[in-house]
Amino acid sequence: MHGARVVWTATGDFAAGRYSRAHEWHFDGGAVVPASSSPSVVPLPFSDPAGVDPEEAFVASLASCHMLWFLDLARRGGFVAIAYEDAAEGQMAKVDGRLCITRVTLRPRVAWAVGAGPDRARESALHHAAHKECFIANSVRTEIVIDLEGETE
Repeated sequence: MHGARVVWTATGDFAAGRYSRAHEWHFDGGAVVPASSSPSVVPLPFSDPAGVDPEEAFVASLASCHMLWFLDLARRGGFVAIAYEDAAEGQMAKVDGRLCITRVTLRPRVAWAVGAGPDRARESALHHAAHKECFIANSVRTEIVIDLEGETE
C-alpha cells in the first residue's frame, strides 16, 4: 500500500470561490511538500506558485519512476552511472471536452563513469526496458515519449 495525506485549511471566502488552494502533502517518511493548484488554472493569490501542483507531480512521478528503473537495469547490466538528470515535460490538451495530460516527454541525460557506460543503442534499450517496468507508466494511458538528446523514441 502506498499513501499520502493531503491537508488543506480554509483561508479566504470559500463560498465566493476566493479561497487559497495551497495545501500540503505528507508522506510516510516524514516529508512534507507544499502543494497548490497551478497558477495557470487558479490565478494568484488563490494558488501558490511555490507549491507543487498535481500536474507537475504527475510528470515528476513518471520521470522519477523511469529513472529508478533505468538506474537499476543499468547497474544489473554492469554499467556505472554517476549522474542522471531529466527535464521532463507534460502537455495538456482537451480530450472529449476535458483537460488532461496527454503526453509526457522524458529527457533523460545520464553521465557514466569513464569507460563504464553503454553505447547509444544499449542506452536506448535500457530506457525502453525501464519504460516497460515503470509502475507509474504502466498505470496511465498518457503517451510517454523518451527523448535522448533531441531524438524521440
